Amino acid sequence: MKLRSIIVDDEPLARKGLEEDLREIDVIEVVGMAESSLKAIELITMKKPDLVFLDIEMPRVNGLDFIKSINQPPMVIITSAYSKYAMRGYELNVTDYLLKPIDFNRLLQACIKARISPVKA
Repeated sequence: MKLRSIIVDDEPLARKGLEEDLREIDVIEVVGMAESSLKAIELITMKKPDLVFLDIEMPRVNGLDFIKSINQPPMVIITSAYSKYAMRGYELNVTDYLLKPIDFNRLLQACIKARISPVKA
């Protein structure tokens, strides 16, 4: 069974690059993309993903505040250019934290980790 996933990042090239890499990983199915946390809320409601690939530094609502705002969030893998948010991310129980530019093997490892984790209901 594939993990239904969405990508949330305000940078179009980052979304596209991550989507292309995830297409190569059999355990992931990308079911949507959003350029902001506000759009992501709609996607989560409509698509009910198992996993969110989430950037932190975005306009209006940053990724960490986004995670806090969701009741029963799906699993989250943070994708950020900044390591300074890692501890705060793990305090919010994220599945993994990937630094941009994301190495494909590290992405694969994070996806496998998410796949063997119990899926949140």
